Amino acid sequence: MTKKRIKKLYRLKENRILGGVCTGLGKYFEIDPVLLRLLWIIGTLIFGAGVLAYLIAWIIIPEEK
Repeated sequence: MTKKRIKKLYRLKENRILGGVCTGLGKYFEIDPVLLRLLWIIGTLIFGAGVLAYLIAWIIIPEEK
């Protein structure tokens, strides 16, 4: 029986622009962080809650060690 590696979500120190949230989410979901940044900006402009969501994610998601 093989052990499954549990993925953990962290804000990354590398390739980050503001707080590393999009980079960490990109690595976790195996998506390009640039795409996530663009989606986040578009979502903020359309729905308006993106800045608050980013700040909450910045506080909740721990930084990598």
